[in-house]
Amino acid sequence: MGMKMQPRFARKNPRNKYGAKKTQVGEIKFDSKKEATRWMELQLLERGGEISDLRRQVRIPLMGQHRPLYTRTGRKMVMTVDFAYIDDGIEVLEDSKGAWTRDFEVRYAVAIAMGLNLRIT
Repeated sequence: MGMKMQPRFARKNPRNKYGAKKTQVGEIKFDSKKEATRWMELQLLERGGEISDLRRQVRIPLMGQHRPLYTRTGRKMVMTVDFAYIDDGIEVLEDSKGAWTRDFEVRYAVAIAMGLNLRIT
């Protein structure tokens, strides 16, 4: 009796649902060209002294009125923004979005209710 051979399918490159193309600038990988371009713009602003304390992929814990919010699986809910920096003494949280998802809309609404200075580019 011969062994049955299972067909092997070549794996296609995973495609982003919203058409974003992963991009690399130097050693840093970005989820989209838009995010990579904005990072380079912000670096120039930081070098020029217009902003300071530039950071990437900053996790923000989302809070309700009196306690942290939890996902349905019991984990604390967080929002990860693409960039955070100080502009005129105010912390700015910035996210590069091509398409808004339902999940992002909820997290955005909570962040605004928390009084965070959130910019969407």
